[in-house]
This record gives sequence, C-alpha cells and structure tokens, in this order.
Amino acid sequence: MGSKGLGGLFFWGDKSSPDEDSRVEHFLERISNGGIADDRRSAIIELQQVVTESSSAQLAFGAMGFPVILSVLKEERDDTEMIRGALETLISALTPIDTTVGQKDEVRPASMNAELLSRESESISLLLSLLLEDDFYIRYYTLQLLTALLTNSPNRLQEAILSIPRGITRLMDMLMDREVIRNEALLLLTYLTREAEEIQKIVVFEGAFEKIFSIIKEEGGSDGGVVVQDCIVLLSNLIRSKTSNQVLLRETIGFEPLIVILKLHRGSAYNFTQQKTINLLHALETVDLLLMGGPEGEPTRDANQFSNQNAFAQNKILDHLLMLGAESQWAPATIRCRALRCIGNLVLRNPQNCDALSSKLVGEEPHTEPALNAILRIILGTSIPQEFVAADYVVKCFCEKNANGQSMLVSTMARPNSSNLGSHQDDGKLTFGRLLLQALITAEDKGDLELCSRACSILMHIIKDNGHCKESVIQVKVAEAVPPLGSLETLLHRLVKSLALAVSTKSKDLDHTNADTNADRVGDGLYIQPVILHLLVIWLADCPNVVRCFLDSPTHLSYLLQLVSSPNTGAFVRGLAALVIGECVLFNTAAESANDAFAVVDAISQKIGLTSYFGILNELHKSFNSYCSASVPSKPPTRSSSASVLDVRQLENDGLDQMQDHPILVAVFDPLFFTFVKSLETEIREKVVEIYSLTKNKTTVLPTDLEQRVGELDKDYISRLKSFMQRQCHDMQDLISRNATLAENLVRTGGSGALEAASAKPSSGRERVQYEAIRQELQEASRQLEILKAQKTKAEEEANYYHNVAGKLESDLKSLSDAYNSLEQDNYRLESELKTVRKGGDLPLAHPDVEAIRAEAREEAQKEIEAELNDLLVCLGQEQSKVEKLSARLLELGDDVDKLLEGIGNDAGLPDEDDEEDE
Repeated sequence: MGSKGLGGLFFWGDKSSPDEDSRVEHFLERISNGGIADDRRSAIIELQQVVTESSSAQLAFGAMGFPVILSVLKEERDDTEMIRGALETLISALTPIDTTVGQKDEVRPASMNAELLSRESESISLLLSLLLEDDFYIRYYTLQLLTALLTNSPNRLQEAILSIPRGITRLMDMLMDREVIRNEALLLLTYLTREAEEIQKIVVFEGAFEKIFSIIKEEGGSDGGVVVQDCIVLLSNLIRSKTSNQVLLRETIGFEPLIVILKLHRGSAYNFTQQKTINLLHALETVDLLLMGGPEGEPTRDANQFSNQNAFAQNKILDHLLMLGAESQWAPATIRCRALRCIGNLVLRNPQNCDALSSKLVGEEPHTEPALNAILRIILGTSIPQEFVAADYVVKCFCEKNANGQSMLVSTMARPNSSNLGSHQDDGKLTFGRLLLQALITAEDKGDLELCSRACSILMHIIKDNGHCKESVIQVKVAEAVPPLGSLETLLHRLVKSLALAVSTKSKDLDHTNADTNADRVGDGLYIQPVILHLLVIWLADCPNVVRCFLDSPTHLSYLLQLVSSPNTGAFVRGLAALVIGECVLFNTAAESANDAFAVVDAISQKIGLTSYFGILNELHKSFNSYCSASVPSKPPTRSSSASVLDVRQLENDGLDQMQDHPILVAVFDPLFFTFVKSLETEIREKVVEIYSLTKNKTTVLPTDLEQRVGELDKDYISRLKSFMQRQCHDMQDLISRNATLAENLVRTGGSGALEAASAKPSSGRERVQYEAIRQELQEASRQLEILKAQKTKAEEEANYYHNVAGKLESDLKSLSDAYNSLEQDNYRLESELKTVRKGGDLPLAHPDVEAIRAEAREEAQKEIEAELNDLLVCLGQEQSKVEKLSARLLELGDDVDKLLEGIGNDAGLPDEDDEEDE
C-alpha cells in the first residue's frame, strides 16, 4: 500500500515524518492482510495508540487508513473487539492533540480527517447502523465518533443523516438507552438541532418534548448536572425558530414542567452552585424564547406570543420570576437580570399580565411591598449597570400600550411634604410615584445626579405616547418656591436645574483639554445628561402645554442654547439639546408672544446660527450610528464540545458585560427612539426654515383689499393704503436682514462651493425670497387673467344668446308678413270671383254681402297684424337696449363690437324688403 493512498489528494503537502508513515502503513498492512485474528486485533490497538499520541501519525492515517478501517466496520461485525478498536482509532484520528492556537494556514490533522471521513461514501450510514448493535461500547464509541464528526463538518453530517431512512429515529432511540449512551446521544442532538429545521421537525415528531422533561426530572431539575443543561439547550433549539413547535409544546405537555425548573424554596435556595446557575440561565432563556413568540417576521408571532404569555401566567410563573429577579438579591446577577427580562416580556402589551404585576406583592409578612416598588428600588439602588437595564426594561414593557397603567403610576406622584423634600429616608411605605419623585428632586451631588438620571428614565416610560400623563406630570410641584415668581417650582423646571448641575459637575471633573474626547463616555458616569435630555425630548413631543411650561422660564431656552454652542459639550449631548430646542419651535402654539415659535427661531439664529444648528443635528446622526453599531445582541451561553461546565465568570461576561463602556445608553437609546428622532428632525428642519423665511406679522394682501371700498372716503382709503405700505416696508427690511444673516453664515461655513450650490438652488437665501415673490406675482397675474377670460366668455355667451333671440324674432316677423300676403292674395281672388259672378247675371236672394264680409275680414286681419307688430316693436326695443349695454361692456373689455355684430339681421330681412319694393 503506497503512502499516497486514499485522501492523499486532500492534503497540502506531506508533513508527516517518514517514520510515522511507515509505522502507520505497517499497522494498516497487518490489519488488512493479517491471517491471525489476534495479530490483527493487536495491530489495531497499536495503531490507535500511535494515532492518539502523534499529529504526524494522524496525518498519515488520514492519507491511507480510512478504507481499511471502514472495511473492518463493514465486514467484521461478528468480531466485537475489532469493531471497538476500529471505532476508537477513528475517534483518536478526529481528536485534536495540540489544542493551542496556531497559524491560520497551519495543517490541522484532526479537522482534515473529519472532513475526509464525512466525504467517504456510505460512512455515515455505516456508523448509524452500528447503533443497532447489542454491544454497549460499540454504541457508545459510535455516538462519540458522530459527535466529533459533527463538530468539524456539521453541514455534511446533517445532510447525510437526513438522507438515511430512520437516521434521526435511531438517535432518538438512544435517549432511552443506558445513562452514558443517553448523555452522548443528547449532546449529539443538541448539535444537530442548532440550525437544521428539518431535523428539528423530525426530533419533535419523535416525541422529544416528553423525553427531554423526563430526563430533566430524573436528573433532579435545576439541581442536576450538565445533562440537565443539555436537555434545556435541546429544548431551546427546538422552539427557537419554529412557532409551530411552540404551539405543539403548549398544547400537548404545557409549560408547567419548564416552570418547575425555576421553582425555588425559601430558606433552601441560597446555595447556588456553578452548574445550577447555568441550568437556571438556560431555563430562563427558554422561557424568554417562548415569551417572544417566535422569530421576527412570522405572521403568527403576535398571536402566539399572547397565547404563551397567558399560558405562563396561568401557571403562576410571575411568582417564580419575581423570586429570582426581585426578591433573591443573593442570587447571581446574571440570573436576576435574565429573570427581570422575562418579567418584562411576560407583561409586554398584555393588559391582564400588567394588572397582575401591578397588584403583586413581594417579600414575607409583615415586610411586603408592591412588586413594582421593589423593581423601582433595584433601578435606583443597584450598582450593576446591567441590572439597572434589566429592571428598566420591566417598567418599559409595563408602560408600553398601557395607558391605564401609566395613569395609575402618575396618580401616585402626589406632592411631597416640605419636610420630606430632598430626604433619602424611606420607611418602606412610600408609593411608587412618591419614591420616584423623591429620586427626581434630590440632586445635590454627583451620586444624587445619577439617581435622578435613573429616575428620569422611568419617568420617560410613564409619560411616553400619553398626552394626558405628560400634562398631569407638569402639574406636579416641588415644595420649594422660586424667589422671582413666589410660587412652587414645577418638576419640569427642577429637572432642567438638575441638567445644568450635571453639566457643571462634569466640567469640574474633566480636564478641559480632554473635554471633547471624554464628553460622551459613560464609563466616567456621564450618561446623566443624555438620559435627562432624552426625557425632555419625549416629554415635549406633540404636547404644546409642556412646551409652554418649559418656555415660561426665560433661562431654560438660554441655557440650552449655551449648551448647544459650548465647545466642551459632546456631540451627542449637543444634538439632544438641539432637538429639545427644535421641539420648542415645532410644537409651539403661542401666538405673538415673547415665547412663540418666531422668537425661538430668532434666538437660534442669533446665538447659534441656522447653519451651525443644522450641522449639530447632522452630528447627532453620526452618534446614533455609533451606538447602533456598538449594540450587539447578547449570545446565549454555550457548552463546550467536551461537555465541560461553563465558567460563571465567562458566562457573566457573555451575558452582561457587552457594551461595558455604555450599557445604559445602549438600553435607553434604542432603535425606536432613533427612528422617532429622524422623523422629528425632518419636521423641525422644515418648520424652522418656514418660520425663518417669513415675517412675524405675515402680512398678506388680496387685490380686492387694494381697491377702494364702497362708501369709503378718499382720505380713509389713502390712510389704509399708507398703513399697508408701512407694514410691507417693515416686513421687507426684516427679510433683508434675515437674508443678510443667511448669506453671512453661508460664506462663513460653506465658502465658494456653498455659494455655487446656493445660487443653483432657488430655495435658499436671497434667491429663494426673490423666487417666492416672483412666483406669487405670477400666480396673482394668472388668477386675474383667468377672471378676465371667464368674464369674456360670459359676455360672448350673452351676445350669442341675444343674437339667436333677434334671429328668432326676425323669423317670426317674416312668417307674419307671409301670412299677410297670403290673406291679400285670398282677398284679391275673392274679389275677382265676385266680379265674375256679378257680370254673369242675377244673384241668389240668400247670398251674403260679399263686400261686408270682405271689409270685416280685412278689418280683423288689420287689427291682428297691428297688434303683432306692436308686440314685435316692444321686443325689438328691449333687445336694442340690451345690445347697447353689451356693446358698452365689450368696449370696456377691449373687444371690437362691430366685428361681433357684423352680419346680424342681414341674411333674413333684406331680401324680403326688396321683394316688397318690387311688388
């Protein structure tokens, strides 16, 4: 057998020593061609020892040993010792000898051997078939070998197992085997189910939930060893990515077996071993997965989340979570934080669970207190930033979409007594609001400022998206009188004082030379200013009454302007302060007062400059991006491939110490707030530009206002026009001053490039105002033109109408004339007939008097014609009057009347008159 046998093509050079190659080749030759069974068994044992001790032997074995060993597994099933030896040899070939980290391009024999073995055709099928053997060690070594393969080549092994009929079923059957084999099978399944959804479905179908909880109960629950950890990890893998698996667990077994793991007994629960801590953490993570309802984007996630929350609440999980998170201060910090997070997800957008939390008591009689009070004490008193973040998350979830809960908490913020102001004494009987208010109004030193900032975060959750609560809190007074006003100071004004105190304290603590670099570092305790400003941003949003209260003190706006323009202030704090100022413009409904939006914009222009102000808002985006990129989701604690117990210190680093430089800012300034700020900033920019580009009086005029009114004297008319011109002149001077300021800022900040951009953009600076004026004039001219066109069209329609009426009258006159001619012809005919009769002889005695009849008929016809002619003359007179008025109106509009009336009346009447003259 040559040294370049099977697998040689997969190695990058031959790094095995000649001695090791020859030894491995010699042992393989004895195993393959030996005639004595004992000699072959001895050879495989010696080969296993060599491969275990030498990396070069592993490399040589990978190049030429797999076909020999696999043939042993396939053809010599009756020889148990040979099968055991072959499996042990394969395990040794896949187990790293040197665990130190080497160079990236260094050859790792164990990993390469695992890759080669997984590529062997029918190798995985052959190994799974060995699980049916009766020998204990064969099944045990086979599971170890599969685990080693899965560690190095997970995807290939998963595909191979799925392609084998009943492959997963055989592994599931191992869970019912002896304890050692069960544990190995459990570990293998935890690796297989991490990401493979098809394998997860099969495992669930094979009854994994029942078997998992059976093993956990058998091992002693949270007090069990690493096997309990593997079971809970396997359970988490099965429910993490599949909502259907969560539904199946809830509707078949239920959540009670999982809740039992979290159950602690008072007095006997003080002993938290390292493994017990890890088991509880994994159980809490699994509970958290179920409370989240499934992966993002699934359409059934919200409904499933609500059902899981209710199912957990029915099994009284809140009591156990409060025991771990709020009562058991002797529990490890990692468990307390994870339990508090589970409480938050339990009550998130669930009114029933919110009510349950608000009515829950913690502690033992007689020292009991509401659960929300206990959580608030954790927020205000913990020295661990991650525990503050977890407890703050509970209040955030409780207040989200819970207007009744927010109002309930606000109602407890009664005005404190003067004797209690600034006092840190607490007899344990204070309400939630009183305890919160006490922390908000005590800010005398740096420690109190940190307490105040934490309370500000809680107050922000209570008033967020609730206008009623925002206005209720501005009515809260503190028991000190402001000397200039002689009235009680509001809570809003006190918080602005706390912000100023935080800035002054920071200025004393920091070296001025390093102020820019250290301004936003939370590690120095300087998260106080951003958190207070965050509260102000939320408080002023969409609430004009809060804006009015904020601007009632003239020092507030001046202080914020100074904070924004200070070079010693960090970019993040400057940006948040600029947002508060922008809200004083955007949500300001005061009309023509010292605190209206126009006055705020003027203050921005004079103290900062609009260009600098907008630049500060742009810097805020960069700060947001840095916090978003730094926010890395926490990873669940994992178990090493050797099934060793995790180090609790390492676990705490994984679960708690991420973002150690600014964990509080990352929690407070979440992506939802960033999205809100982006939309808010856009509205602020538009509003500021709109107000700045207009005059304060907003003088407008309509064309009708410039005309002299009916009954108005010339003197009054001239006075009104003069007053209007004065207002216009004042507004024009104001606009010129503003344009000069904008041009100066543009030249100072943008240079020639900015000027070119401004000249190409009509909506900026002076050109924008000129363009706006021209546009308004054009619109007014267009409107007047449209009015004249409409009047002209109406006049033309009236002229056409009367033209048609005149034509109709002429037609009627012609008809009457024709009738009269017809009568004359009949009369002439009758006279001719009468003359003929007279000449012919005697007339009958009864013949009527023809002359009398003729005379009577002529008289009647004459009367009828005269009446009709009189009516026609009256009509013609009226129409002539209308035509004269229309002609005058058309002359005023500038139209040629003769051209409009040309040809009217000539077509019908003239020929008839000529005919009558001819007759």
